Amino acid sequence: MADATRKPALLIVDDDPLITDTLDYSLAGDYEVLAAASRPQVHALLRQVGRMPGLALIDLGLPPSPHRPDEGFQLITELLAASPSMKIIVLSGQNDETNARHARAIGAIEFVSKPCAPDRLRTLLAQVSHVPVPEPASESDRAIVGASPAVERLRQQIVQYAAAPFPVLIEGESGSGKELVARALHSRSGHAARPLIALNCAAIAPTLVEPTLFGHARGAFTGATGAQAGFFEDAADSTLFLDEIGELPLELQSKLLRVLEDGEFQRVGETTSRHSNARVIAASNRDLRQEVRAGRFRGDLYHRLSVFAITVPPLRDLSDDKLLLLEHFRQRYATPTGVPAREPFTLDDDSRRIWLEYGFPGNVRELRNIVIRLATKYPGQRVVPEQLLAELDVESAPADGNGLMALSGMPGTPGETGSVEAARRHLASSRQIDLDRLLQEWEQSYIQAALFITHGNLAQAARLLGLRRTTLYSRMQASGRGTD
Repeated sequence: MADATRKPALLIVDDDPLITDTLDYSLAGDYEVLAAASRPQVHALLRQVGRMPGLALIDLGLPPSPHRPDEGFQLITELLAASPSMKIIVLSGQNDETNARHARAIGAIEFVSKPCAPDRLRTLLAQVSHVPVPEPASESDRAIVGASPAVERLRQQIVQYAAAPFPVLIEGESGSGKELVARALHSRSGHAARPLIALNCAAIAPTLVEPTLFGHARGAFTGATGAQAGFFEDAADSTLFLDEIGELPLELQSKLLRVLEDGEFQRVGETTSRHSNARVIAASNRDLRQEVRAGRFRGDLYHRLSVFAITVPPLRDLSDDKLLLLEHFRQRYATPTGVPAREPFTLDDDSRRIWLEYGFPGNVRELRNIVIRLATKYPGQRVVPEQLLAELDVESAPADGNGLMALSGMPGTPGETGSVEAARRHLASSRQIDLDRLLQEWEQSYIQAALFITHGNLAQAARLLGLRRTTLYSRMQASGRGTD
């Protein structure tokens, strides 16, 4: 075989051809370079090569909004949805710390500011190649970790629904573990001896979804040089997991509904009906009921898919489970690949409080990636708040205290050293803040917390906050909250 087939594939995404050409020239000796200038070009390129690269360098500012990071963030999310083991480095001129933290929160391994010398990138790519982000390989890896009532209920639902032949709809935020639930359902079903067949509907072009699901005849479309079975045939006596089902084009939803109702389908380009006994498990990070109301998802398909429905809770609602997950991944990634065995890192008391308060907007996937970075950077060491906060996407994350002081791990009195230090870090990581809005958010967070604790009793909530009842009522009215 040619040398290129033995090189690891590297995806480079940047809308500046000078950068892509320079990096291609510099790194082609070590990698098979795949270059693209936009998110649509990436999808077209990956369909053409037919495989996912293990490494990627991605610019955040991509067309059609090169001065905003949205396209880059969306591309990172899509690539990791299609290939969770991909190692992504963000190479961006949008180098503020907020973007860096959010990129890490959604799954990027590292963030590098432009300009960056090719030699430094080569070194960084070599280091990132050894960062462990494996797919689950054993039953212990697939275990659902947690002891909270929400996780116990999740386990009970899996046991209840696993053996039934009916569809299951799994809803939950990105990174919350929907695929883990799907695999747990499959492993407890009567199809466990057969492999689970999975398709991410968001990671494939709309024009290719139908032939991928149902197969196609020879000559059915340009490039169809031979007949090909689809996923429903491959999963005929097993489980078919359709992730991000909300991305399925409307015109295909009726065909999926037919398969769910009677098991019949046709390959693209054929008139002969085929049959599949595949048990369908679907997942979505969207609220499909809202999608139905908006006309973007068929109501009859929603009701057919949701014979059984499971909602995976976000990590911010799982309290002490955050510590159980920390221990689970800390032991798993204690020793980075390629280095001698070492003790896992630990958190000091303040860092532990920060960990419990942090909202984890990227859910379990983000927690895992943070543990991987801490295990790589601080093996056998005690992690202090400054080191931990550098890994957290504080600006994007809801916290149990909904405020910077809660994440500082210190009391909220403005004159205290910890609070001042937390404010300094916040200002340093943000180009500009709206202090009035920030203070209003803190005030409303404490009001809501007091009302929750006192079960809506205004007089008790006012005493808890050190306010008169009329003052509390006035502030609630000013915020538009009212008295419900």
